[in-house]
Amino acid sequence: IKLHTYVVVELKATPFKPEYAGQLNFYINVVDDKLRGENDNKTIGLLLCKGKDEVMAQYALFGYNQPIGVSDYQLSKAVPDELKSALPSIEEVEEELSQLLGKKDDK
Repeated sequence: IKLHTYVVVELKATPFKPEYAGQLNFYINVVDDKLRGENDNKTIGLLLCKGKDEVMAQYALFGYNQPIGVSDYQLSKAVPDELKSALPSIEEVEEELSQLLGKKDDK
């Protein structure tokens, strides 16, 4: 599926704070101004926090016209078996990064 959209993901090591919404909104505005093309959809913001209060998150996002989502996460020491086959290996990630960095150096 091609979404033709940028997604800004911010990972916080602390529980949600209302000011995080403003910071993410700032990042979305920069991406929209500097990267998004006329054929791209609106940039999506995803804020992942170590915890969140639903009511606080709702009030913090109220009034923004950007598509922003807030969710919490839990750390795990191991990758679940059902995800292992869907994720690239370390070698594949390193190869992709090498190719991207090589292209950047050519410019």
